[in-house]
Amino acid sequence: MASDLIKIPKCMDYDDLAWERCENLFEPWKNKIFDREVLREIGATIDKYRGGVPDELFAPKRGAFNTWIRMKFKDGGSAVIRFPCPGASVFPEEKVKREIAVMRFLEHFTNIRVPHILHSGMTAESPCGLGPFIIMEYIDHDYDFIDALNIPGRSRQERPILNPDISSERLELVYRQMADILLQLSSHCFSEIGCISKANEDDEFDDKWVVKHRPLTFDMNELVQLGGFPAKLLPQHPFTTASSYYESLAEMHLAHLSSQRNDAIESAEDCRQKYIARCLFRKITREYQLCGDDSGPFKLFCDDFRPGNVLANAEFQMTGALDWEFTYAAPTGFAYSPPFWLILELPEHWANGLDDWIQNYEKVLPVFLRILREREQAAIDRHILKDTDRLSEPRKSWAFDMIYWAKIDRRFFGDGNLEDRLQLLTQEERDNMDAFIQRKLREKKERIYIGE
Repeated sequence: MASDLIKIPKCMDYDDLAWERCENLFEPWKNKIFDREVLREIGATIDKYRGGVPDELFAPKRGAFNTWIRMKFKDGGSAVIRFPCPGASVFPEEKVKREIAVMRFLEHFTNIRVPHILHSGMTAESPCGLGPFIIMEYIDHDYDFIDALNIPGRSRQERPILNPDISSERLELVYRQMADILLQLSSHCFSEIGCISKANEDDEFDDKWVVKHRPLTFDMNELVQLGGFPAKLLPQHPFTTASSYYESLAEMHLAHLSSQRNDAIESAEDCRQKYIARCLFRKITREYQLCGDDSGPFKLFCDDFRPGNVLANAEFQMTGALDWEFTYAAPTGFAYSPPFWLILELPEHWANGLDDWIQNYEKVLPVFLRILREREQAAIDRHILKDTDRLSEPRKSWAFDMIYWAKIDRRFFGDGNLEDRLQLLTQEERDNMDAFIQRKLREKKERIYIGE
């Protein structure tokens, strides 16, 4: 843990006015999608590309980023049309294009069952102009893996928490299947950091896949959505080294603190500590202290992969995996990091604080690592994984302060207090700090939302 002389600060909050703006964008769209004529056109669009005799069109359902509608057919099968939700998906057409590419890659090169894509299109082709869409096969299931791990009786409106009384058999069953997915993902490597595509996107028979686009991450979407972050300040291109990507992330953390108008700071002292943390993290990245495999190869990684993405039958055997947006070739450190979802909840949302979260996390981490080693060895023995693809050997922006002071600062700079840390900043960073703090305090009083 960080030195006792440095208090771990409260995480940055979401900008409530930005959140309200997102909800205001979604509401008229939601009302439109429930219109009878709109639903009729949606059904006709699904039928056009799936084929068969329609039986039933189910009511729309919403997830974190998407709304989907299922149509059941007389032959017993079903298809789903899925749209990014306005207000939640900040880059809807980019998101859909990148996810389609990943799903086709996974369908072709892995044993992970993903929904087969029947058709997709951008807003111009969309029924009633609802936005970019994917029509895909519906995968039958009884549960997802959150149902397997969550506290019994906890509603879907509540944030999930790993059942403390879960049986070892149930826990290991889910962890084993999740580990298999992670291993298959990370076994695919690329020479750059970013989103993948066919080398020749116009040739359906081309099997060469490369990084062609910027890494579109969960954090990038959330920064713009809930922080009012200027989209133009996000990464706009792929990266050839891990160090350049880490430095870009460090710049993004500082720009986030600078650009979020509301709910970013508690006080002048809180702002000062947040500013120092981000400058020091940038110093670490500029000095190449985070990079092991700087030049790659870089591993395929899903930024938002979690148990809720994995569908299961009544015995909690996986039937398929969904929602591959925010999947990209990432630095190896991302793939090697223990998954955040082992106890389902994120540390910044844990009611009893970071120390308690760590205690609970460390109870199950050895279980997951043991299972991961077992699944690695089994895959290596079957010659479907190379020994160099092992994961058992060797991040959100709002949680930055908690993680930095608890896990990063002391590791790189030793014991000390904030005054010691201040001396590590450049002269320019120290000169700019007071004006930065005063601006943030003025913004805190004004409490306004400035759109892009």
